[in-house]
Amino acid sequence: MKRSTASTTSGTRRTFLKTSAVVSAGVSLTGSAVGALKSTDDKVIVGIMGVNRGSALAPQFAAVPGVEIRYLCDIDSQRLAVFHEAFSKTVDYAVKIVGDFRKMLDDPELDVMVCAAPNHWHAPASILACAAGKHVYVEKPCSHNAREGELLIEAARKHQRCVQMGNQRRSGEKIIEAMKLLHEGRIGNVYYSRSWYAANRGPIGTGTPAEVPPHIDYELWQGPAPRQPYTSNRLPYNWHWVWNYGNGELGNNGIHSIDLSRWGLQVDYPIRVVSSGGRYCFDDDQQTADTQVVSFKFEGKKQIVWECLSCNRYGADGSGFGATFHGDQGTLHLSEWGYKLFDEKAKEVATVDGTDGLTSHIENFIDAVRHNDSTRLHSDIAEGHKSTLLCHLGNIAYRTGDSLRCNPADGHVLDNESAMKFWEREYAPGWEPKV
Repeated sequence: MKRSTASTTSGTRRTFLKTSAVVSAGVSLTGSAVGALKSTDDKVIVGIMGVNRGSALAPQFAAVPGVEIRYLCDIDSQRLAVFHEAFSKTVDYAVKIVGDFRKMLDDPELDVMVCAAPNHWHAPASILACAAGKHVYVEKPCSHNAREGELLIEAARKHQRCVQMGNQRRSGEKIIEAMKLLHEGRIGNVYYSRSWYAANRGPIGTGTPAEVPPHIDYELWQGPAPRQPYTSNRLPYNWHWVWNYGNGELGNNGIHSIDLSRWGLQVDYPIRVVSSGGRYCFDDDQQTADTQVVSFKFEGKKQIVWECLSCNRYGADGSGFGATFHGDQGTLHLSEWGYKLFDEKAKEVATVDGTDGLTSHIENFIDAVRHNDSTRLHSDIAEGHKSTLLCHLGNIAYRTGDSLRCNPADGHVLDNESAMKFWEREYAPGWEPKV
């Protein structure tokens, strides 16, 4: 990494050095951190892949002291140009634009790739970035299918890269506080978690075959996915509801609340998964469910149930997002960023409000990158994969209609060949991810 120069003020530099002294004092010189400690005023060079979600992430990364956004990348040259013009006005250095993310991976000075592309790109692009020596912040879900998640862990370990998933509630101050209460036994033995996501999405209509607009590189957009014709209603967002590219609401927003449930219950891989639902509200091109319930059973008499309502905002408690934890001495209710505690008689005994954890999540990632120490991450890819895998298993159970029996050691489906066919996917020739 490069030393920051005139763009760093003396006051900020003093803050960096103070922070460095505190951080260094608390680090054991063992494991991956050996010889990797760096002053926190070392500049971290970042490239952003995908400007749809990336337009929200780029300013957050740029706001971290010592971080420079060198590249913005997208296959849609029009959207890229618009965001580049707006973003460039917010920083005091030149920002490059590229259409192919591999060009920024060729830059030996690039330290980090942020993968904010569609789901089918998350693991393949991140694996390539690790092989190129880059650390990776990958948006959720960390993979399009279960096998990709396993490969991404292998790539991160092989190349000794920090890979963090964008499940930013792992860095929410009050969410962390709530989890500490759970794990210390505040509501006793916690055996059940219910989580949900509710929204009011409209229909996506019926697409028609269309010419690819000249400003879109559709071939590169599809990348590793088997080829399908361009249709009028798929880009830039509705690919989420097409199995070839997305994972439905379960993999889109369900990952956030399911990650909280798994974290709170302190469970890894399930032993049984069942799911039901369908496309109930609209007759359109969406292939994934707009209404879905998934149940995960774990060893140790623990269970998670997740509910999706994509076309109705009234979730389990009247909100669009949340998770509850039920123990033999009370209940804890997580909202977006805060929590409530209830005693065993369902009387509310505490209400705590919190703030968005995205900034802290990115700061945590950059700290780990500066020290080349993945143990510092709030959501190392191994943890991100476990929560993402629950989403994949829920979709597999939904698509097969089967009750899945799983290996508690790794989540693999047992004695069900039709289900295991969804464990991985076919790839466009030449795009198979390799570690």
